[in-house]
Amino acid sequence: MFAVIKTGGKQYRVAKDDVIVVEKLEGDAGAKITFDSVLMTGDGKTVKLGKDVAGVKVTGELIETKKGDKVTVFKKRRRNTYRRKIGHRQTESHIKITAIG
Repeated sequence: MFAVIKTGGKQYRVAKDDVIVVEKLEGDAGAKITFDSVLMTGDGKTVKLGKDVAGVKVTGELIETKKGDKVTVFKKRRRNTYRRKIGHRQTESHIKITAIG
């Protein structure tokens, strides 16, 4: 069985025991997370959408919260001696899906 959930402005297709990387969620390692915004569920034969998935919840466990890979932003204008180099590391949470339904 799988589900499509929405968190952090993005959609993720998850199944039981999957580990997903999402934008930072509040909580300590080992905390239980519940996703109420389930968009779709399916079991390989049937698919449920819209009103059929009302009340379905996906639960998971917060494994860790850490910074992701560095993204380098480099701006340059040729022949103008204009160069700017900055970096950014987004905070992300790793979640293990424990149950769907």
